[in-house]
Amino acid sequence: MDTPPVVYSLTILAAPAIRILIREKLKDGCLPYDSMPRFWARRPGNEEICDACDLRIEKTQLVMAGIASKISDKKPVQFHVVCFQLWDHERCEALN
Repeated sequence: MDTPPVVYSLTILAAPAIRILIREKLKDGCLPYDSMPRFWARRPGNEEICDACDLRIEKTQLVMAGIASKISDKKPVQFHVVCFQLWDHERCEALN
């Protein structure tokens, strides 16, 4: 069995801190509250920066990217898979 990438493991361990960061970014407008009706997963990462945790998405990792449902001039958001799940949970919690 392959060992998960170090960044992925650190992301899981850092989930409480990343949740706080995501909440702050939602409030500041740096992350969308909107759903992403269109998103895609691609591999490999190209060392882009995750919009949730601000860590690099390594070439060994899957990238989750999408465009928020509101029309904007912003680039698509990019996440580690775990960060995407945390963002989706936090934005739904904030809307309730």
